[in-house]
Amino acid sequence: MTESLIYINGNLVPESEAKISVLDHGFLYGDGVFEGIRAYKGVVFKLREHIERLYDSAKFLKIEIPMSKEELIEAILETIRKNGLMDCYIRVVVTRGVGDLGLDPRKCGKPSIIIIVKPMGPLLGKKAVSLIISSVRRDGVDATNHQAKSLNYLNSILAKLEAISAGADDAIMLDNRGFVSEATGENVFIVKNGKIMTPPPTSGVLLGITRNCIIELARKLGYEVMERELTPFELITADEVFLTGTAAEIVPVESVNGRKIGTRVPGPITERLIKEFEKLKGDPSQGIKI
Repeated sequence: MTESLIYINGNLVPESEAKISVLDHGFLYGDGVFEGIRAYKGVVFKLREHIERLYDSAKFLKIEIPMSKEELIEAILETIRKNGLMDCYIRVVVTRGVGDLGLDPRKCGKPSIIIIVKPMGPLLGKKAVSLIISSVRRDGVDATNHQAKSLNYLNSILAKLEAISAGADDAIMLDNRGFVSEATGENVFIVKNGKIMTPPPTSGVLLGITRNCIIELARKLGYEVMERELTPFELITADEVFLTGTAAEIVPVESVNGRKIGTRVPGPITERLIKEFEKLKGDPSQGIKI
């Protein structure tokens, strides 16, 4: 099996030779940002939207990405081409760069840029998943803000560990007021009486690219979609619950804290959105051709 090629700071190297310094602050402190992106049938889905979010995240962390957006887009496309892929998951990582053992970001030189491309199916599989409500609270908007897609995922990892211990597939995290925020790596939606609801940015959620696609798609299909605070009670008593994310795509939820969701999974609205999203993925106008 041929080794994949990894882009590191302008060079494509075999995966077994891909290395960064142990003094890189992305490794030492999670000081960096990333994007997860997908390519479908030779088109990188919503690539410009992902790049915009990456640069916004970097701005929030005060990291100056040492290449233009167009240069980065071309580097991503070229990495995919060199790996001979048409369908793949793409991970773009920008770290603060090599520094010393102190926290001071001024000690870091040029940021490191890494691009990894791999064939990968939906992160949580294609079956319905079980969730718990985690005791680990999502960091607030005045703390490690999850609207910036940073390399520091310890908050999510702690909740994921709790889900694993409980025998669940994933965990729902609440914000510091007790409202539903998101899953460990996905946005969450509920359906009640034909209406679709999802937590707002004030609940500490990442403004997901797939989340935005589903909101727009659902409204075009004639559904009422609301971004509003949701309680754990509303989550558990919903007619349908589903998760969205670039890596996970759209995932129906069968249970929360051992309580069955709805009368069938996926529910009718979730099922329709999955079918319509499949059509969207195949539309060349939704991305950039490899």
